[in-house]
Amino acid sequence: MRLLISDLTHRYDDLTVLDRIDLVLNEGEVLAVIGPSGCGKSTLLGIAGGIVAPSAGRVAVDGPVPDGCLNPITYVFQDFALLPWRSVEENVALVLAHHPLPAADRRARVEEGLRRMGLWEFRQALPKQLSGGMRQRVGIARALAVRPAILLLDEPLSALDAQTRELLMDDFLDLWRREKTTALYVTHNLDEALRLADRVVVLSRRPGRIREIVTIEEPRDRRLAPAAQAHLAEVRARLWHLMKAEAQMADREIARA
Repeated sequence: MRLLISDLTHRYDDLTVLDRIDLVLNEGEVLAVIGPSGCGKSTLLGIAGGIVAPSAGRVAVDGPVPDGCLNPITYVFQDFALLPWRSVEENVALVLAHHPLPAADRRARVEEGLRRMGLWEFRQALPKQLSGGMRQRVGIARALAVRPAILLLDEPLSALDAQTRELLMDDFLDLWRREKTTALYVTHNLDEALRLADRVVVLSRRPGRIREIVTIEEPRDRRLAPAAQAHLAEVRARLWHLMKAEAQMADREIARA
């Protein structure tokens, strides 16, 4: 499935946060969205997921829903969004509660998601017994249980320490290598975008407009190799050049406000 975003504008009362956004997220692609604080990244994700109704423009999907997919567009949140009184297994199963599935299918989906994320042996644990990285893995396993066609990820690694962030980036890469998952990935971290994305959308300060879409030519599975570093350094410099002045102006606007 592809995600099509056409002439998208969004306002909160008199405040315009997004202005005339046109994007195509292709099947099997990871598209990162970066930009300064307040530029509308999370709002864009909310509109793409149907949580927020746009002021103008439209969002559509193109292509058949994959076999076994219960929810074509599915979120992975920044703050894990786990229920503290439910076990790991019960948190993952929660997204299946309103689907008319046989009990055996429900159990199989939960087990499949937990095993993919290396959590099966922790299935009876409560969230408070897990590290931050493991709690985020539960959130990913929960998303996988509905076998989504498109994942929407809202800064999923920003609350984690550097070591855990690196480990989870490896998890994402393994997942996308196996599943060819289509993903719209919002982040403020250039290194995450460089490591994970096929293309990077750079938004301006508010109102968010597309400044440029930068393609990363180096295949994801070769980006840690020494031979790839010159290209990635060049792309990083380009992204930072696009963001720096906008970020400085956005910070001044926020300070004045």
